[in-house]
Amino acid sequence: MHRLKHGLLQATGWLAYLTALMGLATVLPDELFDSQSKHFIFLIGAIGIWRYSMGITHFLRGMLFLYVVYPHLRRKIRKMGASTDPSQVFLMVTSFRIDALTTAQVYASVIDEAIDCGYPTTVVCSLVEMSDELLVKALWEKANPPERVKLDFVRIAGTGKRDGLAFGFRAISRHLPDADAVVAVIDGDTVLAPGVVRKTVPWFKLWGNVGGLTTNEFCEVRGSYIMSEWHKLRFAQRHINMCSMALSKRVLTMTGRMSVFRAAVVTNPEFIADVESDSLYHWRLGRFKFLTGDDKSSWFSLMRLGYDTFYVPDAKINTVEHPPEKSFIKASRKLMFRWYGNNLRQNSRALGLGVGRLGLFTSVVLFDQRVSMWTSLLGLTAAVLASVKYNSATYVLAYLLWIGMTRLILTLLLSASGHRIGPAYPMILYYNQIVGALVKIYVFFRLDQQSWTRQPTKLTRNIASFQRWFNTWSSRTMTFSAGSVFVAVLLTLV
Repeated sequence: MHRLKHGLLQATGWLAYLTALMGLATVLPDELFDSQSKHFIFLIGAIGIWRYSMGITHFLRGMLFLYVVYPHLRRKIRKMGASTDPSQVFLMVTSFRIDALTTAQVYASVIDEAIDCGYPTTVVCSLVEMSDELLVKALWEKANPPERVKLDFVRIAGTGKRDGLAFGFRAISRHLPDADAVVAVIDGDTVLAPGVVRKTVPWFKLWGNVGGLTTNEFCEVRGSYIMSEWHKLRFAQRHINMCSMALSKRVLTMTGRMSVFRAAVVTNPEFIADVESDSLYHWRLGRFKFLTGDDKSSWFSLMRLGYDTFYVPDAKINTVEHPPEKSFIKASRKLMFRWYGNNLRQNSRALGLGVGRLGLFTSVVLFDQRVSMWTSLLGLTAAVLASVKYNSATYVLAYLLWIGMTRLILTLLLSASGHRIGPAYPMILYYNQIVGALVKIYVFFRLDQQSWTRQPTKLTRNIASFQRWFNTWSSRTMTFSAGSVFVAVLLTLV
């Protein structure tokens, strides 16, 4: 009954979306659909040539990896047999301020994986609250694991995830793992799918230079329908982009939800320092520590230390998402502020590693991350300015029809990722494009502003009152100036 109801809602949603598109097309002048007319609607897409070409390139590379390259590599791994087995596996979980039900689901899945994988395994629990430790001990006793599976607790102060990771890495170092050991770093809201350990650990034997790899995420959202669809869309897009970057062994983030590293990496003092106390010097904002973005710090550290990164698309995890606000608008803005801030803080110094280290395609992708905040706004801004200048709503309506059609096509392409698609996806794609671009612009000039969404932890900087005043007003001035130049250039072109 639930599936039937869900199917009817999906069908109704798609019908409503297509009806709205056709209704919009009927109110537009016929000349917009004449290929000989200078107003032919598809000319609007010329503004997005760069953006569409990047999207198409990612999609084609992702499909090549997912359906051709990866199956070939997986067969190669299977032929290698037991020679790919690690000497030891560490499953390190960091937990802080996560509800008891989710914590129980997470640790139950981790303990089951430790037992089922068949390798000598140590579960390392980086915890703050005593209640979590008691819960884990109860689950451990219930599972009754064999002798080869060990349990290690690391109690930490609730000073942030970075400290929790660093304490856990040092605890693993005390076990003196050898060169063939691997470490899975798992977030406290990540439920492991069966077999995920066996699917991830062999790749370190296939390639001696892969320092870390990450996994395919699915989610269960404790929130509204639109919030759930927003998260699921993000993971579908993430999957294709990860596959694309894996083709070059340059996956751009070691996702904190679950990534796997060589033990030699996480026990390296340089790597631990990068994760624990990463910082950035900005010419205007001064030096500041990174509060969030440990996944980006670990990736940058791997690149700096000379390692490659990889993605395993059939190694699946399920995350339990708790939106930081009940309102979709507020929650999505908060999350985008954190994600895009992490991205932009790492972007400029990552480009500084050079094409020789990153490769040409990776360098182009990193450059695109810097300009996409402006290119994403070109079409809408030009359509609005043209409608105002020529006193005609036709330009905005034609632009909306173009957006509706292209986002429908993009949604259908996402189905090739293996993630489910829904009728809200086209609208969410456009919401992410516009609101995401505005958030990126805001963050770009305020890279020192950081906060967690799950816990009320913010970065506090001991700087003089004048410096704080200067940072605030210079950020506002530069944001206004950049926006004014952008609009002025488009007014000239229009």
